[in-house]
Amino acid sequence: MQLSSGDGDGRDEIDMEFMGNSSGQPVVLNTNVWASGDGKKEHQFDLWFDPSADYHTYTIIWNPTNILFKVDDLFIRSFKRYADLPYPSSRPMTLHATLWDGSYWATEKGRVGIDWSDAPFVVSYRSYYASACVSGGACRAAGSGGWMNRQLDSAEWGTVRWAERNFMRYNYCQDGWRFPQGLPAECARH
Repeated sequence: MQLSSGDGDGRDEIDMEFMGNSSGQPVVLNTNVWASGDGKKEHQFDLWFDPSADYHTYTIIWNPTNILFKVDDLFIRSFKRYADLPYPSSRPMTLHATLWDGSYWATEKGRVGIDWSDAPFVVSYRSYYASACVSGGACRAAGSGGWMNRQLDSAEWGTVRWAERNFMRYNYCQDGWRFPQGLPAECARH
């Protein structure tokens, strides 16, 4: 699932993506934020369940102060807005829920090839729900109360810490190789 302002270099994008995996390995959920073309802010989690065995709920709450990522009833990540750093806030976004071939990027740098003999690949959705502000218009009452000011309470921060401690596979704020000139500014502010 992806929220995106387009494909250009200055795009905004908020992602929850299932990454390719080796048979028998946990499925990886990639969360990412792009703002004004500034991205590479991934947190990846080994899911603690098989997402193909049953339906699960995946939620993105995006408001002026933070972006919250939730799996079923558990918050797993919070991306905070800082006034001096890029944050998706000024462009209309569209929602994409698709299957795509991210062979190199999503399958251990191409080490694990896609078995095309299993095609066609199918995904199904149920109970889809969206509450949003209309571009150039006012927010509906449901959005303004339900998510517009939503932040995590202490118990919800506990589930974020639980997910980080037990299931986080990758945190861009710990990747000095990827950022040899220094980690992104928000990493020092958590």
